[in-house]
Amino acid sequence: MRRRFAAAAIFLSTLTTPAQDWPQFGGPTGDFTLPSAPIASTWPATGPKQLWKRLLGDGYSGIAVEKGVLYTMYSLKQEEFAVALDATTGKTKWEVSWDKSGPRLDLSNGPGPHTTPLILADRIITIGIRARMSALDKATGKILWTKDLYKDFPGSTEMDRGYSPSPVAYNNTILVKLGGANHAIVAMNPKDGAVIWAKHSFGNSPGTPVLVKVGTRDILLTPSANDIAALDPASGNMLWSHPHKTDYGLNITTPLFTRGDNIVTITSAYSGGARGIQLAADGTRPRELWQHNRLRVHFTSALEIDGYVYGSSGDFGPSPLTCVEVKTGKVMWQDRTFSKGNLVRTGDKTILLTEDGTLALLNLSPQGLRVLARADQITLEKSWTAPSLVGTTLYVRDRRHILALDLR
Repeated sequence: MRRRFAAAAIFLSTLTTPAQDWPQFGGPTGDFTLPSAPIASTWPATGPKQLWKRLLGDGYSGIAVEKGVLYTMYSLKQEEFAVALDATTGKTKWEVSWDKSGPRLDLSNGPGPHTTPLILADRIITIGIRARMSALDKATGKILWTKDLYKDFPGSTEMDRGYSPSPVAYNNTILVKLGGANHAIVAMNPKDGAVIWAKHSFGNSPGTPVLVKVGTRDILLTPSANDIAALDPASGNMLWSHPHKTDYGLNITTPLFTRGDNIVTITSAYSGGARGIQLAADGTRPRELWQHNRLRVHFTSALEIDGYVYGSSGDFGPSPLTCVEVKTGKVMWQDRTFSKGNLVRTGDKTILLTEDGTLALLNLSPQGLRVLARADQITLEKSWTAPSLVGTTLYVRDRRHILALDLR
């Protein structure tokens, strides 16, 4: 084990997340949607101003951000790193590493890691490609506790391409998806990693769960190997589950929720397709409204905007950006202007980063796609990580680099 760190400011912590921070996978609300930020409506053909760029290391880990510090993960040879970077300069504040060698994985698409760190009070929660979970001191990177999730929870679903679902915070607990008998979902104490509850026996899938509120009830929506499940995040009790089967159990995209209509949309590639599930006012009694294969979001983020879902539809080959009406499943349009990409929404603007490095600013509506600005080759290597927007700064990763762009 090796740890390097520079002097770092110690920040006061709170469980209340300011809107300008990006504390976890999917941002403050876990759905890649932010309040309106004062970003420009256009930019030069070369793209927005680059504030800094640096080589980081291999991986698709997302970028968590709090109070001027970025937290992410990467791989270098047989080591895996968690790192804190100065948001203004990109310089390393601290990093900590551990050996990630072990049984053979299918790393044909890269050695990982895949998860996004979780910022929770005074610590950073990370999960590596071999399901090593660590709590790190936010100011110094000191390892406070570690768990080997596969060994500590025997029979967990071991992912052959590496562990993928990111941890989720609920109140003062960490929710972790593992799959396996009686511990498909586990709640832990961030102080010491102690298990608060462990329940259910469905198989794991790469998709990260999301917390939603239905009426006054908090619900954790989680994709599993062959279903979508809804849990009470406080107790872990199952509220309902609904079939959503894909080839190989690869439900990768986080479910979407339409407030007001209480409709859950789940979409997957590998034959999974999409379906709309309407809930009763108390978040129970799921009723399938529609299902089809016209929307098959692979591993990228999708958005729900005013009763419509938008996402890149396709696993291999063309992946047109697609708009589907949530109530009916009607495909409103498909547009092949861009290749497969991740979406982040702020106000009435949507940021798209494609896997081949094109950055675009879009206006999405049921009537169609309007391109406000576009810049090609913002990144040069495979860009599978969703960007993080904090204020007017966009933090972007490709497979080996990280950069900051000014969207003012």
